[in-house]
Amino acid sequence: MGQVSEALLVLATHNQGKVRELRQLLDGAVPGLDVERHVVDAAAVGAPDVRETGVTFRENALLKAREVAEATGLIAVADDSGLAVDVLGGAPGFLSARWSGKHGDDQANLDLLLAQLSDVEGDERRGAAFVCAAAAAVPGGEDVVHFGELRGTLLTAPRGEGGFGYDPILMPAGETRSCAELSSEEKNAISHRGQAFRSLLPELVRLLSARLG
Repeated sequence: MGQVSEALLVLATHNQGKVRELRQLLDGAVPGLDVERHVVDAAAVGAPDVRETGVTFRENALLKAREVAEATGLIAVADDSGLAVDVLGGAPGFLSARWSGKHGDDQANLDLLLAQLSDVEGDERRGAAFVCAAAAAVPGGEDVVHFGELRGTLLTAPRGEGGFGYDPILMPAGETRSCAELSSEEKNAISHRGQAFRSLLPELVRLLSARLG
């Protein structure tokens, strides 16, 4: 039997880094679960690309998880995340990836945000957080959402070559480096997505145990 026919859980993404993170979390957590065979990405099962038409992280994560679960018949996990800036009332928020008007243009998004905050001085006024909503859904059944948050301070200029998106301008609380200056291991240990997935883990263990049982 191939990977597709053995799949039990699909992560609604084509990002292999996210799949690797989820597999690592689930590895050894469920008796009989083979994470390489049973936990797959969207491409492996032909899951649809779902438009993020919600207006909150929660809505978009649930939208993707529900639609992928119904399309594949599998337990589906999806996440939506972005940067919430205090003085902007939580914006860019769910619009983080297209803040400059073009989806996925990290440099343009970052440049626009820095320009908008150019007159906001003092660390106490430049608070922000990376926020992630992670959702799990089963076909025709229940769904659940958990959240993670990485709070910090926005720098006035980018620092570091790692990461992506707004990583070069957020300095996590208690750190002297931006997210882009942290190693991938350091970032994953405190990241908003890691927190959300870890919080979701007991639900996934329960759902997977029921399917394997």
